[in-house]
Amino acid sequence: MPALVNYGGDDDFYSGGSFYANSTDLGRLCSISSQVDVYCPPRKRTRIGAPFLFGETEFEQNKKPSIDVLPDECLFEIFKRLPGGRERSSCACVSKHWLMLLINIRRGEYEASKVVKENTDSVSNDTETISSDEDDGYLTRCLEGKKATDMRLAAVAIGTSGHGGLGKLSIRGSNSSCGVTNFGLSAIARGCPSLKALSLWNVPHVGDEGLSEIAKECHLLEKLDLCQCPSVSNKGLTAIAENCPNLTSLSIESCPKIGNEGLQAVGKLCPKLQSISIKDCLLVGDHGVSSLLSPASSVLSKLKLQGLNITDFSLAVIGHYGKSVTNLMLSGLQNVSEKGFWVMGNAQGLQKLVSLMITSCWGVTDVSLEAMGKGCANLKQMCLRRCCFVSDDGLVAFAKSAGSLECLQLEECNRITQSVIIGVLSNCGLKSLTVVKCMGIKDISLEAPLSSPCNSLKSLSVRNCPGFGTASLAMVGKLCPQLQHLDLSGLYGITDGGLLPLLESCEAGLVKVNLSGCLNLTDEVVLALTRLHGGTLELLNLDGCRRITDASLVAIADNCVFLSDLDVSRCAITDSGVAALSHAEQLNLQVLSFSDCSGVSNKSMPFLKKLGKTLVGLNLQHCNSISSRTVELLVESLWRCDILF
Repeated sequence: MPALVNYGGDDDFYSGGSFYANSTDLGRLCSISSQVDVYCPPRKRTRIGAPFLFGETEFEQNKKPSIDVLPDECLFEIFKRLPGGRERSSCACVSKHWLMLLINIRRGEYEASKVVKENTDSVSNDTETISSDEDDGYLTRCLEGKKATDMRLAAVAIGTSGHGGLGKLSIRGSNSSCGVTNFGLSAIARGCPSLKALSLWNVPHVGDEGLSEIAKECHLLEKLDLCQCPSVSNKGLTAIAENCPNLTSLSIESCPKIGNEGLQAVGKLCPKLQSISIKDCLLVGDHGVSSLLSPASSVLSKLKLQGLNITDFSLAVIGHYGKSVTNLMLSGLQNVSEKGFWVMGNAQGLQKLVSLMITSCWGVTDVSLEAMGKGCANLKQMCLRRCCFVSDDGLVAFAKSAGSLECLQLEECNRITQSVIIGVLSNCGLKSLTVVKCMGIKDISLEAPLSSPCNSLKSLSVRNCPGFGTASLAMVGKLCPQLQHLDLSGLYGITDGGLLPLLESCEAGLVKVNLSGCLNLTDEVVLALTRLHGGTLELLNLDGCRRITDASLVAIADNCVFLSDLDVSRCAITDSGVAALSHAEQLNLQVLSFSDCSGVSNKSMPFLKKLGKTLVGLNLQHCNSISSRTVELLVESLWRCDILF
């Protein structure tokens, strides 16, 4: 005992050799039974950074954080036990290595939900349970161009998990050096099972592997859009069909490896498909298209076929089995003949068809057009573009047979004349008629008496038809007393004498008028327009009417009450006209354009400021008489207005 009391040893931490010659002796000391009392003199607390010895080998503490030296297997298990999405996002921000580990964990592999489920099963019913809404899919993400990389997709997969879940993802373009690949799409698949809409545009390095991962993990997928995906084939599309039964919308464009096999799988395994669009896919033929319109496809309502190698057989199938189709678009079907369109109409299966658009199809003739009019009893909207074999007789017969037709649009149909306009307006209850770039129309006065007016027509648009002149306009004006929307843009042949009778015959009051490019119109037309329709006019476009002067703006200021959109670009407008507009107390313009008006100068700044109280858009482009300083002052003053200069 005195030896213990008089102990004179050093109480500091011993930094020399071990008490025992080797580590095995130290092991014997540690294995002494807990019943034996062993005296240990008091020691100072060890510094973290201090070196220490075991036996004859020195272990110096690593300067890096200890978690970094853990193997990936341990980190993987740690990450699996993170409680929620915010914690996973925080860990993903630490390093690229951690991000790569996190994206390899599927949402179902996290232990948090399992632990919660076990705990809630073991406690009483009155205990509050934990719920999560991470899989609802509220978020939308769009990656374009250089921003579209695998790393960004990985970050999106982790980051959206704690904020409602990813519902819509759009990838447009790809980084040329490190663009999107199957790896990035697989990361989305593992981390975002709530995904409902996926759009892939111009991603050449994404193929069947990535799309198969989406199909494997994202069973809630409803919309898929594939455009310029050369690496995606029938295998990837089949995987989607097999694993995504909720698919309602499918769009495929310029995918050279997708053909009939993939579409057959979609037609067989996706009973909820409502909309499908196929464009410029050379491997798609009759068997693929026909499989989409089997008797079981009772909900398919929208169908678009463009640039495909299909024949009359496909259109016959559409005519017989498209019983639920309401919107049909056919474009560039060079192998479909007149017989195909004729059978499609006479099959009587398109009774629910409401909108039909046909572009650049040689099989559309007068005979087939009349058959389609008879077979589509509920057709309301019809658009024909570049159908070079359609003439006046076919269109008039179609208008007679399509009793429900409300909107007719004709573009670049060069065999039709002005007679078709009068014939169509006389034989059906059209509400809207549009004629664009039809070069067969000539300005000839018809000797035949005009029929009764078409009181149902509310909108008339005749654009860029150089042969449509004063005589044609005068005849049409007598047939349309209830017009509200008038668009005559690009008709440089019309004059005041042709337009004034039409303005006088419009009894309902014009609301929107577009006269852009009508070079021969003068202030007389604007004065008559504002006098007759100033109480209803809301939009007036006079762009390029070079003979329009300040007198027109004075008339607008005096007579227009509800005008909100005015375009007098490239007109003979000066500061005096701008001043007249600013003095109109009842005028509440929202959009105003003086583009390329050299007569508008810095003197108009106070008038523009006054007008700017209600403006949200002001166009002063190419106004060379307005200085940059004036524009800067306007920008400062009219901070709510978007100014183009």
